[in-house]
Amino acid sequence: MAILDLPLIEISQIRPRIQGKFIFIGDEKFYMRGVSYGAFEPDEDGNEYTKDEVIDRDFALMAANGFNTVRIPHTTPPRSLLDIAQDHGLRVMVGLSAEQYVGYLIDKKDAPNINEIIRDKVSACSGHPALLCYGLGNEIPASIVRWLGHRRVERYLEDLYLTVKSEDPASLVTYVNYPTTEYLQLPFLDFLCFNVYLESQEPFEAYLAKLQNIAGERPLVMSEIGLDSLRNGEDTQADVLEWQIRSTFNAGCAGLVIFSWTDEWYRGGAEVDDWAFGLTTEERKPKPALSAVRKAYENVPIDLNGNQPSVSVIVCTYNGAARIRDCCEGLAQLDYPNHEVIFVNDGSTDTTLNIINEYDFQVISTENKGLGNARNTGLNAAQGEIIAYLDDDAFPDENWLTYLVASFENSDYSGIGGPNISPPGDGFISECINNAPGNPVHVLLSDREAEHIPGCNMAFRKDELQKVGGFDPQFRVAGDDVDICWRVQQNGGVLGINPAATVWHHRRNSVRSYWKQQVGYGKAEAQLQKKWPHKHNSFGHWLWRGQIYGPGLTRALPLRRPQVFHGSWGSAPFQSLYNPSPGTLLSLSLMPEWYLLIAILFGLSLLGLMWRPMLIAAPFLLLALALPIIQAIQSSKDATYSIRNHSPLEKLKIRALTSFLHIIQPIARLWGRMQTSSFTRRRNRMLDLAIPFVRTSSYWSENWDDPDKRLETVEKSLQSENAFVLRGGDYDRWDLEVRGGLLSSVRTFMAVEDHGSGTQLIRFRSWPRIDPTSLLLITLFATLAILAAIDQAWIAASILGMVALILITRMIWSCSTAMASLLNAIDQGEGEKIS
Repeated sequence: MAILDLPLIEISQIRPRIQGKFIFIGDEKFYMRGVSYGAFEPDEDGNEYTKDEVIDRDFALMAANGFNTVRIPHTTPPRSLLDIAQDHGLRVMVGLSAEQYVGYLIDKKDAPNINEIIRDKVSACSGHPALLCYGLGNEIPASIVRWLGHRRVERYLEDLYLTVKSEDPASLVTYVNYPTTEYLQLPFLDFLCFNVYLESQEPFEAYLAKLQNIAGERPLVMSEIGLDSLRNGEDTQADVLEWQIRSTFNAGCAGLVIFSWTDEWYRGGAEVDDWAFGLTTEERKPKPALSAVRKAYENVPIDLNGNQPSVSVIVCTYNGAARIRDCCEGLAQLDYPNHEVIFVNDGSTDTTLNIINEYDFQVISTENKGLGNARNTGLNAAQGEIIAYLDDDAFPDENWLTYLVASFENSDYSGIGGPNISPPGDGFISECINNAPGNPVHVLLSDREAEHIPGCNMAFRKDELQKVGGFDPQFRVAGDDVDICWRVQQNGGVLGINPAATVWHHRRNSVRSYWKQQVGYGKAEAQLQKKWPHKHNSFGHWLWRGQIYGPGLTRALPLRRPQVFHGSWGSAPFQSLYNPSPGTLLSLSLMPEWYLLIAILFGLSLLGLMWRPMLIAAPFLLLALALPIIQAIQSSKDATYSIRNHSPLEKLKIRALTSFLHIIQPIARLWGRMQTSSFTRRRNRMLDLAIPFVRTSSYWSENWDDPDKRLETVEKSLQSENAFVLRGGDYDRWDLEVRGGLLSSVRTFMAVEDHGSGTQLIRFRSWPRIDPTSLLLITLFATLAILAAIDQAWIAASILGMVALILITRMIWSCSTAMASLLNAIDQGEGEKIS
């Protein structure tokens, strides 16, 4: 039964709650269709909302026009107003007016007890069935925030938030912000509210996308939008409000509040008569805007205008019995009429197939061939115009497909992704893993365009997937989503993000399963590095152009504090927080290879037991250990946990485990990469060696060909032998590089002479390249071995010398195999060799 079918009294007895990006009442979403009410002229006793008969008529008209929420922005209303709202099935957003007391943070003399004032206001409304939420305050002036500093204001609001929660623990609490203090960091709020007055649609929608990224996994509400009909005309007001409502809900917001119900408005001790934002006049005569708002609210959340393209939802599973029932239940409740669900059972040996067969879904069972192949199996069987992929340990929001389709209908995006949020109730360890690094996240190039969308929540136009040949079957466990995103973009496609297209994604529920997952991701990274070398740096890390979003990111410690863009004299209408880039050392300590450095320093410190000068490595070892530990502790401290009201001991346990996960994650990724990467795998022709020195070779061809095509032929030949090939950039004096691992590589340069009649002379110059890091390590160990021998510390000298010799041997061997691979590929791809 939907909420709208319940009696008003029964509705009002259910307290609102937050679940992901939306507000819920019971099991139903509550899309806030609101309007602000007041402020009005107070009576002789200073009371504002005393005319119950007027309030009753206004609320009845609001309910008749599709409103479900009334916002009281500047004054905490009497309980009688809440009673009237309950009679009409309306929820009330109660203002606590914290902005009126912020000046006492500056002038503390004779300051009242602000917490007690807020507590009394909350007590007057606490537990009322019509209560939707408390708004701590409304638009603390930017100049006051600038005077006090944003951190002090943030602490002030958090303190008041805790006061509200102590008085009414089950309540929802927000703060009504605006663009001029957008930079305030308020992670404790249950949901975010912004007052935004933009009269042009494109800037408005662009700013909504930015605010959604600020809100993250919490709901976003537009707490004030509107237009002055006095200056713009009543018809223009109606038109603007119509598209503002549509744009707000299309952007995935949980609701909005229109300013204002009536032109009657009292502020600063006087009637305000130089504007007319109301939907009705002072006499409550409806304007055209009221009808426009009513019609727009009828289509909440999204009106697809009859366009409902077919969608195929594909779930690939292998032994997913533990979580797949949640997935099936979520898919069975999807609220989109034109879709099919296809499960690809990739050779499961548990009860997965039995569970899926309880539901009315199409099932395709195959041998276990891996995730990439399973995704293609589903794609080949799909009938939909849009292909949406969901993991078997995830379940969708009921409007998931509606939001995805809306994004496709309103854009030219080839693919669309959305948030994947950890569901509540999965337990202590899952909560910590959700705040650990390595979970699926999206990477954004802008507030709306994505560079990467994770495979647990991604959708593509079917023809776009077919153009690139579907998924690469070599990715059996992970990495398939990164590969398909890069290939779609390489083919000219653009990816987008819809912040409301939400799926709930169970995190791992044990440290062991988390370690296994991260090792698997490390193996996928190594595969991606070989296929997309230009997308990686020399250490094998992805070179994302965009910004990574999501919980659990380990953050480098900045050497400088974040800066706020205020504009000259604090005049900027949109003021943002900018985080400075961390220093090089602090960034390096986030890399998995940092732990190789720790291992080297640990070994050198142990040698100090045999040769005392090596004890000098001990302080560097402590520093190398301290940096990731400090970063892990800080990251766990900054994390937001959905489980609240912990005891101090429980909080310590949560942060300790989260910190531990931050430390072990890069080790797991490194271990996975080392098991799969090019410098540990043996090629079939591993004994093919060529002494690495500068070599020049020439070839005569009777068939003319484009130089780029010749280089591509050599490149493909190398890739067919599993060689790691990198193309030269715009400023490089080399064309191809074949890497032999971390220690060395071989580069080649091609020149072509045209000799007429389609004949060509092709020259290649190839030479070895020693990685500076490996050269430094070899020099270090060799020097230490010599110094130890001079000091007659023979055991230490032998160990150090052996390490240097192993590094030298490994460098020469890998360089020799890379040179042999390159020369063989050139010989195969070119004409008659003449020198």
